[in-house]
Amino acid sequence: MKFELYTAESDERTVYITGNFNNWNPKDYNFQLIQKDSQNYFIEIDDQLLPDVIEYKFTKGGWENVELDKYGSITPNKKASKAAGKTSDIVEKWRFNWGPFKDEYFPIAEIISEEFYIPQLDRYRKIWALLPYDYYVSDKKYPVLYLQDAQNLFNEGSGYGNWEIDKKLSILSEYGRGDVIIIAVEHGSEERIKEYIFDNDNVANGSEGKKYIRFITDTLKPYVDQTYRTKKDRDNTGIGGSSLGALISIYSGFLYPEVYSKLLIFSPSLWVEPNNNFPMMNFRVPFKTKIYLYGGGQEGSKMVKRIHIFEEYLKRWEKKNLFDFEFRTSINPEGTHSEFYWSQEFPRAIEWLYYNNTQNPVEVKPQQESIKN
Repeated sequence: MKFELYTAESDERTVYITGNFNNWNPKDYNFQLIQKDSQNYFIEIDDQLLPDVIEYKFTKGGWENVELDKYGSITPNKKASKAAGKTSDIVEKWRFNWGPFKDEYFPIAEIISEEFYIPQLDRYRKIWALLPYDYYVSDKKYPVLYLQDAQNLFNEGSGYGNWEIDKKLSILSEYGRGDVIIIAVEHGSEERIKEYIFDNDNVANGSEGKKYIRFITDTLKPYVDQTYRTKKDRDNTGIGGSSLGALISIYSGFLYPEVYSKLLIFSPSLWVEPNNNFPMMNFRVPFKTKIYLYGGGQEGSKMVKRIHIFEEYLKRWEKKNLFDFEFRTSINPEGTHSEFYWSQEFPRAIEWLYYNNTQNPVEVKPQQESIKN
């Protein structure tokens, strides 16, 4: 079967075809198109690898770089019969690192308080709520994700860049997967390390992580549930962060599994707990907990290794009947310890944690109508 592609929007990125024949892998080197000239590509695929009815899309190496129509909108899955032997397609535009982002889908960013009181620490902190774009014109209730380090999550001008979660949530909303409230808690600046270290005075003299976790769980969550239309149960409550913010999120999930069922763990500072000595609450019936683990191959020699060791500990704890884990690990060989790569990973993590989907937000939508060639 021969697939031909014409695209007016040319750049140097490699083009791939993906579909129901390769488990929708968007960067499968076995399905890389051959470039004839700047705008024309083709690939010939052995018929034995293809189902009778082929559903497919073109990407430039990932769902953040997938094909779009001329308006910059989602394209339905293309569809072709293997019996045809050949098909020709046109791609008008391509995503570039998840963009373009549509203003009408951006979340509503609200400041819950410039100075929210933390009784456990006798401090004040700025806290944001990012609400789905249609929050005030709907009566729906929403799951919630509590994220650390709000300074680096979506505000322009952060010294280290930011995750651009407002843009990423607009993409998820465009694909019908943005119904999540994000509560973003700014870190304590000079107190950040103390607050994100649970109980390790070798790293932070006077560690305050226990008190910080109690603040999120016992003070902030009840306030959020009272103020917004949230789904309050554990199945709809998650916590997460990156680096030390990821570490304190692991502690939160292990100490309060009756509160949090979803952990978004990016580049965790596992060096603080090299022996993975995490305290855990014992319950008669283990709680089912989803953990999305991400790390970059360029974050130092031990990041990926520590993540894989942590995975092994998760399996051991599961065998001891402490937890019922479902975890997914994503390693980007090119990833550094930076907001840019956490930003790229964010949509994939949200979709897997909250939408029970092992695929990505820009893949197959059941409600899409397929294009018939």
